[in-house]
Amino acid sequence: MTIGLIFKIAAVGILVALLNQVLKHTGREEHAYLVSLAGLILVLTWIIPYIYELFSTIQALFQI
Repeated sequence: MTIGLIFKIAAVGILVALLNQVLKHTGREEHAYLVSLAGLILVLTWIIPYIYELFSTIQALFQI
C-alpha cells in the first residue's frame, strides 16, 4: 500500500464530508446519502486488490 493511496482516501473522505454537509444544509438528504455511498464504493474499489493480496498471502503462509 502506497502513501499516495492513503492521501487519495483522505481526500475523498474530506470531499464527501464537505459535500454531505452542504447537501444536508440545503435539504437534500437523499443526495447526501448517495454521495456518501458513492465515496464508499470508490474507496472500496481502490482497496479490494490489497485485501485480496492480504488473503492470498495469509493463505500461502498457512497453506490452506
